[in-house]
Amino acid sequence: MGDIDKIVPEMGEEENLIAAAEHLVRALGSNKNLTSNMKRVLADLGSQLSTMATISDEGVSEIEEQLNIVQEKILSREADQSMIWDSGPDEASEYLNAADEARKLIERLDGLCLEKNGHEKELLRKAHDVLQMAMNRLEEEFRHILVQNRQPFEPEHMSFRSSEEDIMDESSIISYGDDSISIDDSFQRDSVSRTSEEFIVHLVRADVIPDLRCIANLMFLSNYDHECCQAYVMARKDALDECLFILEMEKLSIEDVLKMEWGHLNSKIKRWVWALKIFVRSYLASEKFLSEQIFGEFEPVNVSCFVEASKASMLQLLNFGEAVSIGPHKPEKLFCILDMYEVLADLLSDIDALYADKIGSSVRIEYYEVLRRVGDSVRGTFMEFENAIASYTTSNPFAGGGVLHLTKYVMNYLRTLTDYTETLNLLLRNHDKEDPSSAPANMNSALEEESLSGSLTSNFSPMAIRYRSVTSILESKLHEKSKMYKDVSLQHIFLMNNIHYMAQKVKNSELRLIFGDNWIRKHNWKFQQHAMDYERATWSSILPLLKDDGNSGSSSVSKLKERFKNFYLAFEEVYKTQSAWVIPNVHLREDLRISISLKVIQAYRTFESRHKNDISDKHIKYSADDLQSYLLDLFEGSSKSLHNPHRR
Repeated sequence: MGDIDKIVPEMGEEENLIAAAEHLVRALGSNKNLTSNMKRVLADLGSQLSTMATISDEGVSEIEEQLNIVQEKILSREADQSMIWDSGPDEASEYLNAADEARKLIERLDGLCLEKNGHEKELLRKAHDVLQMAMNRLEEEFRHILVQNRQPFEPEHMSFRSSEEDIMDESSIISYGDDSISIDDSFQRDSVSRTSEEFIVHLVRADVIPDLRCIANLMFLSNYDHECCQAYVMARKDALDECLFILEMEKLSIEDVLKMEWGHLNSKIKRWVWALKIFVRSYLASEKFLSEQIFGEFEPVNVSCFVEASKASMLQLLNFGEAVSIGPHKPEKLFCILDMYEVLADLLSDIDALYADKIGSSVRIEYYEVLRRVGDSVRGTFMEFENAIASYTTSNPFAGGGVLHLTKYVMNYLRTLTDYTETLNLLLRNHDKEDPSSAPANMNSALEEESLSGSLTSNFSPMAIRYRSVTSILESKLHEKSKMYKDVSLQHIFLMNNIHYMAQKVKNSELRLIFGDNWIRKHNWKFQQHAMDYERATWSSILPLLKDDGNSGSSSVSKLKERFKNFYLAFEEVYKTQSAWVIPNVHLREDLRISISLKVIQAYRTFESRHKNDISDKHIKYSADDLQSYLLDLFEGSSKSLHNPHRR
């Protein structure tokens, strides 16, 4: 195309010069007052113009002869339906030379001093027709080479992780209003690998690249650059569509995505995260490399061809991301949306490099917009998670006072989110700065509580503050839930179980780095306090039966019998009731039994030893060892009754 640009200005200047000379000769020839010297100059000029016309006539004759030869070669291939480049390099080279000769003949005709009428004008038109015929054939050959030499794309050979490995088990998803649903104790995160480097592959066989480049160069020099680019873009669009098909990225409208069941959408999102990274980092990088190989000499054409070829496919992928971002903010979607955000953020530098020029700005702008919307969806979904806990209601107390499903869900949810600490801190920090009023209502009370306990510092991250807010909401709901138990002792067992579960989850996971040791110490104290409150509520009215009142005599023996009887009745009632209660944690259950034993069994052993000679054995229903053994049945979740002494 550069040679044409040089030829056109020179040709225009020469024609203008000749036209001006002819006009000067005619004007001066009609002047009757010319001197002899002026007449001599005019005669010489006229003679030179006549000579030039003669030379032009001879040149036209030669051009016509050459044009006929070129036309014959071009037409001979039109009758042959086989592809020229399939016939071998000699055939291809001969055709390229013929097409290039037609282009050069047009340049020569344009460069001669022709009046552009009659035979000369017809000859020029014929040359253009021959060139157009050749260019049409080259466009067809160009597209054929691109399509027939396309290399198979095999994503399974990429160093990227398959999305199918980490589909989250739906058993981990709960509805907050349903206590009956089982929960998996651990969420599985589909982590986005950040270690895979850009992987360039040959999308078209390397040995045909020189042929494609030669055809493109000739078409550009012949001013058929638009047709060449159009053929390239159409062929590569089809290839990109095939790539998305291989990656199982079907075309879905926003309505299609919004109508999907969560299980299906969950799989689609995970597939999208995996596919987007392969598509951008490997396929698009290779696609741009291909356009540079073929059109590298014609910048920015190589960039525009890449953008036009890839734009529709890229927008198809981004359309899915946008559809997910505007869907309902359900807590179970947060992990998948975070994966989407992280892969989009991870590929930002790749997108900036691929679509760096103004030509690619539309794709780049749309990419940034989808990233922003997905980030907004992350924040909105996290807030919905907080709101769902705050609005949690149930009409029935949790059987046995064990760990509530909500407690397990919330703590496991928070634990899994620690994999996204950096991303969440970024999104929550930016959002809290933009809209402080969006923070949950009880965040301030949670922070005040931390401040009073001396654990609040200016170093708390946005995520740490939000986590404290969530656990504060959860504790509030647990206290509400505990009021549903009529038995005060069971209220404390329930709170002890759940707060202990929270403390252990924090202590034994990455949550410790977020909550800190002060939070753990404080909640250890809380569940221990509930354990002591349980002991007081259960045994404070029973232990006085094992204390002497200082009386003696026959009336004291009678009272002694009554004390033993009442103690046994009370113990049996506790046994029957509290054997049905649950303390899931083995160590917590054992610690509480030991504490009860130290207070109750020791008191009974002392009381029995002191009075064993005062009453007959028939009034001693249980030995201290019996009672010690019976304590092992407490908090096992299976109601039992005591009927006979020494039953073991």
